[in-house]
Amino acid sequence: MSLKQQAAQGAEVNERLAALMTNANAVRAIASAVEGTLGPKGLDTMLVDKFGEVVITNDGVTILARMEADHPAARMLINIAKAQEEEVGDGTTTATVMAGQMVSTGVELVSRGVPVARVIEGLRLGLRRALELVRAEARPVTDLDDPRVHQVALVAGREHADIAALVVRAAALVGTEKLAEPNFKLADTVLAVEGAENEVFMGVIVNKEPLNRQMPRELSGEVKVLIIDDALEPENVEDEALATEAGFSRYLQLQDEFRANVQKLVELGVGLVLVDRGVAAAAEEILTDAGIMVVQRVLNRELRKAAEHTGARMIKRTGLKKSPEDLARFLGRAGSVCHDEKLERVRIRDGRGKPMATVLVGAATEEVVGERERIAKDAAGAVQAAIRGGVVPGGGSLELWAAREVEKIRAGVKGMSAYGVDCVVEALRRPLAQIVANAGFNPLEKIGDANAAQAASGKNSLGINCDSGEVEDMEAAGVLDPAPVKIYALKAAGEVAEAILRIDTIIKKREDYKDGKGLKADE
Repeated sequence: MSLKQQAAQGAEVNERLAALMTNANAVRAIASAVEGTLGPKGLDTMLVDKFGEVVITNDGVTILARMEADHPAARMLINIAKAQEEEVGDGTTTATVMAGQMVSTGVELVSRGVPVARVIEGLRLGLRRALELVRAEARPVTDLDDPRVHQVALVAGREHADIAALVVRAAALVGTEKLAEPNFKLADTVLAVEGAENEVFMGVIVNKEPLNRQMPRELSGEVKVLIIDDALEPENVEDEALATEAGFSRYLQLQDEFRANVQKLVELGVGLVLVDRGVAAAAEEILTDAGIMVVQRVLNRELRKAAEHTGARMIKRTGLKKSPEDLARFLGRAGSVCHDEKLERVRIRDGRGKPMATVLVGAATEEVVGERERIAKDAAGAVQAAIRGGVVPGGGSLELWAAREVEKIRAGVKGMSAYGVDCVVEALRRPLAQIVANAGFNPLEKIGDANAAQAASGKNSLGINCDSGEVEDMEAAGVLDPAPVKIYALKAAGEVAEAILRIDTIIKKREDYKDGKGLKADE
């Protein structure tokens, strides 16, 4: 073959790899942005926006969600991390780092001549085996008094013992049955407030104050709660109608009916009214005189939590026309309601509905409020995941063991697909490598030490102590991770890696037809 033919062949190969290399570089850039935060010795990242606002965080999903990323492949990886956070509440950095490694290994294999189809085939085989191994190693946790629950919270909470204790207490208050509910998230019970004291209590917090200072600051006993998913105002009459005699008469009638409906709440002995929107002056006057606490413009998610905890059924303003007997069926109950003047919030405690805890995390300054909240939410997500799916040894030890086990299937894989298995093997080694690198040790040396120790002892929980650099049993040391976090991270990493490796060409889309400009979609 002449030099000219070789050059032409090389150019053709490079052209075929151009899209893959472009996407791989974008993924590597995203992974490198968060890999330094992994492990107990991971460092923080500073995010700065165009206005100079600064966020300093160690939280992977926060970094990914707030960083500027225009490349489509980069956004794919970010979306996978967000999905991981939404599903299990932790493990986003691990998923991102493993996805980056899978893509890097896959690109290296393709550049050496392994067909993409064979790489993906082997990746799938390796991933299936890895997931089987992790699922089989999950140790169930059914008792919230199990010390492993606290250890999971401590690891996910970046060794903040005070936050771990708060989260475990909150989990105990709501119970395992509530934690197992698909739509319930323990992380949603976390609230960090500047100047607050660390606290856990059975109840919910409404991030608003009473409508005026003449309303009671505290209610106790069997407090009846009404939740209005609407405005507490009369029905509207159009301006044009008000100009007519009939329209004005209708307006006066609606005002009288509204006052009568509000008076029903007084007669029913309602103590607290939560309103989604505004409150009319007439209603404010009647309810204030009756000693009823009213809170307006409450976020809908807070209304739902309050309704669930107190057993109230949310009602529209037209529902106030119901008879007092029917209206009483919509009321919830609470043991006490108080206005916390320091925090400028209303607390509803000991509701008669479903158990609902609030984790109040204190922070000394405004700058650390967000990070304290993120840490607590990670710990809460990890505890809930552990209850749902059990725990496994952490610190990258289980993944390292799984890498050796996955590597064994290469001998039984025919053809070039065996190379694709290496994508999963290298990705499984990556968490421990990055953890020890962040701790200041040589990852090649420490992976070798841990590998040899695991092979000699047969224990898959042996990893590296990030303080001493010595081999240590992660399970005995209390370094535990929720199995669902590991499983979902592996699945997410495999999905995004396969999706990116499959992209052969990048083509800029034409603009759809808009306002008479551009092309129609079907042209």
